[in-house]
Amino acid sequence: MSHSQLDMLIQMANQIADNNTHHGSDAAAAHYVATHLHKFWARSMKQQIIGYHDDDGNRLTPVARLAVRQLASGES
Repeated sequence: MSHSQLDMLIQMANQIADNNTHHGSDAAAAHYVATHLHKFWARSMKQQIIGYHDDDGNRLTPVARLAVRQLASGES
């Protein structure tokens, strides 16, 4: 995946996280985000965002970071 494609995945994950902050806590929002990523993202997209999270992940928002962690551990 190219750098610009990874940038797009990071942006999308952050936007999904931002759109789910109304669920109350960061943990609740992250659960909804992880569920969304699990259901609607292609396996390759999930692998890329998990790899980015594991390598650095500094451009993910706190909720997006927590969601990707849940996705990686199978909690979604």
